[in-house]
Amino acid sequence: MGRAEERRARQRGGRRAAPRRSSGTPSNTGAAESTTVIGAPSAAVGGRAAARRAAKSAGKGAGSGGDGKGRIRRLFTWKKILGTFLGFCLLGIGAFIALYLYVDVPTDNAAARAAQRQSNVYKYSNGATLARDGTVNREIVDLSKVPKEVQYTFVAAENKSFYKDNGIDLKGTARGLLNTVMGKGAQGGSTITQQYVKNYYLSQEQTVSRKLREMVISLKVDRQMSKDEILAGYINTSYYGRGAYGIQAAAQAYYRVDAERLSVAQGAYLAALLQAPSQYDWQAASDTGKRLVTNRWNYVLDNMVEEGWLPKAERQDMTFPKPEEPKPAAGREGQKGYLIELANRQLEDQLMKEQGLTRSQAEAAVVDQGWTITLNIDKKKQAELEKAVKAQLTSKLDKKKRPVDADIQAGAVSVDPKTGKVVALYGGVDYFKHYTSNATRTDYQPASTFKPVILAAALEENAETRSGKPITANTIYDGTSKRQVVDSNGNKVGFAPENEDDEDYGPITVQTAMNKSVNSVFAQMGVDVGMKNVMDVAAKLGMDTSDEQAVPAQTLGTMGASPLQMAGVYATLDNHGKKVTPSILKKAEHNSRRVELPNPVGEEVVSREAADSVTSVLTGVVSDGTARKAVADNPKRDGQKVAGKTGTSDDNKSAWFTGYTPDLVTSVGLFGEDDKAPHPQVKMYGAGGEDRVNGGGFPAQIWAAYMFGVTDTDARFDLNTDQGAAVQPTWTPTPSQTPTTQEPTEEPTTQKPTETPTTQEPTETPTTEEPTEEPTTEPPTTAPTGEPTDDVTLDPVRPGEDQ
Repeated sequence: MGRAEERRARQRGGRRAAPRRSSGTPSNTGAAESTTVIGAPSAAVGGRAAARRAAKSAGKGAGSGGDGKGRIRRLFTWKKILGTFLGFCLLGIGAFIALYLYVDVPTDNAAARAAQRQSNVYKYSNGATLARDGTVNREIVDLSKVPKEVQYTFVAAENKSFYKDNGIDLKGTARGLLNTVMGKGAQGGSTITQQYVKNYYLSQEQTVSRKLREMVISLKVDRQMSKDEILAGYINTSYYGRGAYGIQAAAQAYYRVDAERLSVAQGAYLAALLQAPSQYDWQAASDTGKRLVTNRWNYVLDNMVEEGWLPKAERQDMTFPKPEEPKPAAGREGQKGYLIELANRQLEDQLMKEQGLTRSQAEAAVVDQGWTITLNIDKKKQAELEKAVKAQLTSKLDKKKRPVDADIQAGAVSVDPKTGKVVALYGGVDYFKHYTSNATRTDYQPASTFKPVILAAALEENAETRSGKPITANTIYDGTSKRQVVDSNGNKVGFAPENEDDEDYGPITVQTAMNKSVNSVFAQMGVDVGMKNVMDVAAKLGMDTSDEQAVPAQTLGTMGASPLQMAGVYATLDNHGKKVTPSILKKAEHNSRRVELPNPVGEEVVSREAADSVTSVLTGVVSDGTARKAVADNPKRDGQKVAGKTGTSDDNKSAWFTGYTPDLVTSVGLFGEDDKAPHPQVKMYGAGGEDRVNGGGFPAQIWAAYMFGVTDTDARFDLNTDQGAAVQPTWTPTPSQTPTTQEPTEEPTTQKPTETPTTQEPTETPTTEEPTEEPTTEPPTTAPTGEPTDDVTLDPVRPGEDQ
């Protein structure tokens, strides 16, 4: 039995064995065995006990130097974690109960808040008053005056659970609080009750304290008021754009009807409008804005069908209800309205970035809120720009003699390239007569004013021709009209653009191709550079390429752009590659608070050498290209150094000249827009008595009349380049049997770049003739014989390939 017990003790891992009972005097052997069986476990047990006592004593003496993992386990037990969580929950509930008891529903009312609204004051850069804007347009209407279906449009747009909730959206509010704390801005999610409380009782600021108050007041308002009363308050206090507060003012502003006569389709538009009033105003919206508000309108109606508030058949028959032209607003006559709109928009952009507001919230925080806004607009330059447009364009238009003259719209923006300040702006003949600002609209093609962007991309990317030669101002390309563009493998890409008037130029340098605005050259160059690279550089320079495809057709400047954007692009080139984002805002103050405005001049986005080389090339457009007559030979020019580019869309719906001196950049655009609603784009042939409106015509004439009266005559380009017309002669191969010559564009050594310009002939010498005094005016028609051709675009025609 003793041995069996011993084995069981060992199997139990050394547990203590039961002592054996003695039956008489044991033999020596038995005594020895007994001593071993009983003594060994006892010693083990005693050793373990001693070890435990030693460990415990050591733990007490060592303090934190004991078993760290064990202490962590003892500290973070599930009971303690659960207890801590419940404690925080109880603390939060207690705090909310205290807040609920402490915060009362304000006794404010709509009439009092309307009376508190103040006009915004807008000033020129010198402090002189430009305009005082902000007459409150509001009329409260009883909800019974609004058709029930129209009421549902607002619920469908903002808060489908409105009739079922208790006034707040806990998930949306929690997300909003978290985003506010983390600085991520507003993410939506508020109920109609919360938005009403914010409009009626609170402000638009995005702070934790304001959001908590909004939540508490919303809960109380939902208990104290009926859903109809809340909905009536919401639609009567919301801002709809065009200075309209409330649904009655909005119905009149957009559809010239009272609220009680609104259709469901019209109501859905007004409901959709609340998300971004100015951006979604159909008469001033960009193509993107129109697409977004149309999608929002469809979303509202689809929600109504889903909720059973609108028959599906009736919904399918609805068409988008385009609103009427806006009515004149006091203080916005002439150019003032265009200036105010841009100032408001840029201030809203900053508040959205700084405070995390939505567009709707930002507009409500700016319009009629008593701001004092100082613009960068120079009063003298503004007057000179308006004078130049009148003298060079509008005074020459006669819609009675030529109906097309009624369809001509002009826009212009002038920017200081060193500071990014918008110093002058022309948005149209009159804000009351043409609501859309031609200075900021982006629905017309910039045409050939995009060509400098292609060259900038080539220089920035150190791009090469198909034969592996670097693309520079002296690189030779084939200027044949309708020439098929080929990729790096020699495959046709399915694009063969026509040059203006279908002229063939044969082999010409990039410099001359820019001077003559040769489409076929820049189409091939764009593919050589890589269209993705071209579009990336365009975006860096300030163009909106987000919805554009990187295809060869973009080399013709087919994406939309505004004079404001193009002025920024060329200002960046003028500023040696440092990004310029044109800003009309100088100061924005509200009571004692002043908004911190970003610096319009940013980091370098293209290298100085690339930017300066493009500038150098663009001086040739003025002295020996499409802008020569209107700009270089202009009698008002007093030695100003000029770089620039003309642009004319192939269907003559737009014409541009964007140019700059060392101290000022101005972009002028002319746009064909049907004078009759819905104002589609139209061609400008015959306008002003001209066969075709070219960039070198009215746009360049307006530019010169304005710029040569306000720019520094002694300013010089400080160029870090050894290529282009500003630092060396323009050498052009002349495709004719009898060699002819090209004159240098501008004095090749009068410009003093940072690095001494090269005086040697171009690396790729197109001709052997010396330049003469007279330029070659006859376009080349045949390829020269014996001329070096470094670009493989001039390779002999391959078998089966057309050239």
